[in-house]
Amino acid sequence: MRELFADKDLTAIDRYWAEPYIQHSPQMPNGLDTLRNVVPNLEGFSWEPQRIAAQGDLVFTHSIVHGWAPNPVAIVDIFRLDNGRIVEHWDVVQDIVSPEESANGNTMV
Repeated sequence: MRELFADKDLTAIDRYWAEPYIQHSPQMPNGLDTLRNVVPNLEGFSWEPQRIAAQGDLVFTHSIVHGWAPNPVAIVDIFRLDNGRIVEHWDVVQDIVSPEESANGNTMV
């Protein structure tokens, strides 16, 4: 993730992802060409993982992301791996609300 999204190293796709790449995010089509086309155009993008967990063939990340939306967002990404490479992706994206604005006073990540 860091190599691709922070460093914009497109060769990371060949090392860590595999076809057929199934995308469940409503904003992104299936296939690795989407990543190859989108990543170079992400201006001001940063990915700050806060939590990472794995279960079976799934890896979960809970992150703060800048540059994906107009304001920072909290994202939970779920990746399915096959033979050690990412082949499927789901995400849940929320606008970050400060603890002062939150009904419970808690941070989101």
